[in-house]
Amino acid sequence: MSETNTVKFGTALRSPYGVAELSRQIEGLGYDVLGCGEHVSFHGDTANGFVSLSVAAGATTHIELMSTITLVPLYPAALLAKMGAALDVASNGRFSLGVGVGGEFANEFAACGVPVKERGARTDDALEVITRTWTGTDVSYDGRFTKLENFSLKPLPIQKPRPPIWVSGRSEAAMRRAAKYADGWLPYMYTPEQLADSIAKIRAYGEDLGRDMSDFTFGLYIFTAIHEDNELAIKYAADRLSTQYAQDFSKLVYKFALAGDPDRYQARLREYVDAGASLIFVSSACTDDYIDRNVAMIAETVFPAFRT
Repeated sequence: MSETNTVKFGTALRSPYGVAELSRQIEGLGYDVLGCGEHVSFHGDTANGFVSLSVAAGATTHIELMSTITLVPLYPAALLAKMGAALDVASNGRFSLGVGVGGEFANEFAACGVPVKERGARTDDALEVITRTWTGTDVSYDGRFTKLENFSLKPLPIQKPRPPIWVSGRSEAAMRRAAKYADGWLPYMYTPEQLADSIAKIRAYGEDLGRDMSDFTFGLYIFTAIHEDNELAIKYAADRLSTQYAQDFSKLVYKFALAGDPDRYQARLREYVDAGASLIFVSSACTDDYIDRNVAMIAETVFPAFRT
């Protein structure tokens, strides 16, 4: 890693409740980015990213806000463009759109009248609409799912040419989508080697499209647990992820999570940074009563080592 302040850190709101207080807490700890995930319906309580981040915008002053991630195919494209533009205005230019296709929970797609098999095509259609309507007015577009005629969003987003777009995922299709439409790549459940491979592929896809990829940002969304007791941190992560994904994570946690004492945590994180990640977005994988300490300890013991 270069001896410059190039690594940014983000974390997500862990609950749809107490958003203002949690947002201020995370900003106060020194995180660069505050995220929020979403589902229309899921196994437990979940937020809507635009609603919670709007509350966070009013409760904070400078932390960046990212939807991590927006289930893009579940929204009409023009409505999604309006909501993103409105949030950028409301936050005074702090919003980034995190993009995902979803599909793991088919029930919410059925409830929204969206076929799961169309999720990729609908996402690409929406990104075309968002790109055009965030950067210009009187937009006409004849897409598979969206038709626009002299359509304008007013006001346009504050950020120019538009708010950043981050694509999340693991597939080749997601990498191609990132190269075509996005400013950043935020994969999950990746090893450092997988991250480096995806970076090379996205750069190649971008070059094929004639894009200048020099300003493209590569990040990582990763489940995490840190504790002075190395084995306890690993157990926290393994237990939480085993429950969340309904499979044994006792071996996988070493590959796909950041877990351990501060020294081992930093050593593993450096592998990801050396692979090319300049945004590390951490999601706590531990017991509920340890989450506050987990996010605080990362800030206290990890940030200084990567901010020189």
